[in-house]
Amino acid sequence: MAGFVRSLLVRGAVAAAAFGLLATGASAQDKIRIGLIYTLSGPPSVLGQQSKNAFELAVKELGGKMGGKEVELHIADDTLKPDVAIQKVKELLDRDKVDIVVGPIFSNVLAAVHKPVMDAGKILISTNAGSSAFAGSHCNANFFVTSYQNDQIYEALGKVATDKGYKKVYALVPNYQAGKDALAGFKRTYKGTIVEESLVPLNNLDFQAEISKMNAQKPDALFTFMPGGLGISLIKQFNQAGLKGKLPVLSAFTADEATLPALGDAAEGIFGALTWAPDMNTPANKKFVEAYEAAYKAIPASYAMQAYDAAKLINSAVTATGGKTSDIKALSAALRKANFESVRGPFKFNVNGYPIEDFYLTKVVKRADGKYWTSIVEKVFSNNADSYAKECKLK
Repeated sequence: MAGFVRSLLVRGAVAAAAFGLLATGASAQDKIRIGLIYTLSGPPSVLGQQSKNAFELAVKELGGKMGGKEVELHIADDTLKPDVAIQKVKELLDRDKVDIVVGPIFSNVLAAVHKPVMDAGKILISTNAGSSAFAGSHCNANFFVTSYQNDQIYEALGKVATDKGYKKVYALVPNYQAGKDALAGFKRTYKGTIVEESLVPLNNLDFQAEISKMNAQKPDALFTFMPGGLGISLIKQFNQAGLKGKLPVLSAFTADEATLPALGDAAEGIFGALTWAPDMNTPANKKFVEAYEAAYKAIPASYAMQAYDAAKLINSAVTATGGKTSDIKALSAALRKANFESVRGPFKFNVNGYPIEDFYLTKVVKRADGKYWTSIVEKVFSNNADSYAKECKLK
């Protein structure tokens, strides 16, 4: 896939300069320069790789061009370290002269890169991290999110837990901004009692202490947000403790298309909530899922879908501006119109640059071909706006 965009630059690849890929002077003005910053190393790299793959897939479908101009991608690995992310994003801005930064996966990295991009007066499109920090009074006309505001996923799960009659819930999340947002969102709509709030380190892979507490507390369900490798470890240890089938799991990103290849039947039956699932019945989604599976021999997760939509969003905006990216105000206004076909169906931005969208209850099921994916069970919210948008003063 890397070869389809002639000017694709991978950060750290010394060979790039030898191929004459660095654009300067007048030639740079004839290209759409986009920086992708994702976690591409370590256990969480599967999440970033899905996003990178899908963005590249969308660019390929567009013929390597947006608004009639060649796309030049610069790719950076934030390594899930905020200090590294700051360095990498400054390289994208200062050295590579990108006009648009796309990413990241994790909210702590978003917190790190947001300021340098906004200070540079450029566009930042978060394709996954949806921190509450930038949804309210600190919203910015140059910041957009193609996923959701973090709390919304968990507000949906809180409503589901209430509707299912779970009186007592054990909450388990990682101790960083997205984990705290998860708890805040769940508590906003859940009407029962949370018997325990366990916040564990973001790199935690041993959940024996938390599982022992679950056995002692005897909750009606487990609410958890554990992305990537954390989710794989949790579910395997949860099952080893004999809790599968005994304690319902309401989760987000613990068991999804990024982790299901490693979890398999260990995750079957786990409930989740999201704006989308790969079996969503829209023409654009069917095309996307088929193309992604054909290209990467894997089922796309939400990380991929949101990055794919971001590429199509950027194309719509650049097309509207006649291929010009130098006028950031005009580019921002064009992005805000969201004049593209999302794989989710109708798509629109709220005043704060976060989407207003539907949310669904999902469940891990086995496909006819033996593979596992998340499947839509029912709609939980329609045209849902996040709770912080009212604090945003943009018009």
